[in-house]
Amino acid sequence: MSIEDLGNVVGDADMADPRFEFDRATQIFREQSLDSSVAYSAKVHPGWDIMGNANGGYLLALVGHALSDATGRPDCITVTAHYLAPCPAGDARIVVTPVRSGRRFATATASLFLLTDTGEKEIIRVLATLGDLANDPGGPSHMDEHPTFPPRGLLPFSQCVGMNESASSNFAYIHGRLGTRANPGDIHFRDGAKSGQALIRGWFAFNDQRPIDTRALLLASDAFPPSVFNLDLPTAWVPTIEMTVHTRAIPAPGPVSCIFSTRFVQNGLLEEDGEMWDSKGVLVAQSRQLALAPRQ
Repeated sequence: MSIEDLGNVVGDADMADPRFEFDRATQIFREQSLDSSVAYSAKVHPGWDIMGNANGGYLLALVGHALSDATGRPDCITVTAHYLAPCPAGDARIVVTPVRSGRRFATATASLFLLTDTGEKEIIRVLATLGDLANDPGGPSHMDEHPTFPPRGLLPFSQCVGMNESASSNFAYIHGRLGTRANPGDIHFRDGAKSGQALIRGWFAFNDQRPIDTRALLLASDAFPPSVFNLDLPTAWVPTIEMTVHTRAIPAPGPVSCIFSTRFVQNGLLEEDGEMWDSKGVLVAQSRQLALAPRQ
């Protein structure tokens, strides 16, 4: 087995650790089949959290690994997660139930359970359709407008601010694992100067130079500060209720440019839409989440 393969290990816990930190943090171990389902042991790792609660994109990537293994399809083409409870670090179990397997796509449901002193606690429940983008037959394409790159005023990677160097890393510990960078004007909220526009633009990458694949895109979908931090709202926890990610292509090598924006905050709820573009200017993923608006 090559070192590159270790990132996708599913097996005994005594096997060699994968080389990259993200792969170690999303490692799963197949336990047994339960009727028509497949169970995996896993661990929610510390350091991928915001104030002690695991990041929603990280949890989605962890479950996505199990979904890919159970269905034999490497890419979550569309995945929707409902977040049922906050999740601290700890031992976990993932149960995947295949629903249908066709020639191009397979569909499955999955749940992640945190193991607690009083039993298992369901954290997220997921419905996903998976495929193999590397061997997908493809089809027609159309864009409403020809995309520019970098998109929508995003500065080059070298001119953006490293999130692990900002005040955000004092509570969003996940930035210590990532090489994410943000447009300078989009994160002045950390100094109390909000732009008034619910927009965050930046670049997603890993500190250890791990290549970005479609599983990493699930993490990228929730790896930046909420765009509403630039509105006249508290800079506080924004709990995700539901998040959907559509994976459109396998990213080319290099950082992925990301744009997250919110149009509506109503009745204490907000939506955040995301676009992710690879280094060749190809749209590789889109996301939307419904979340609770931040409160004091």
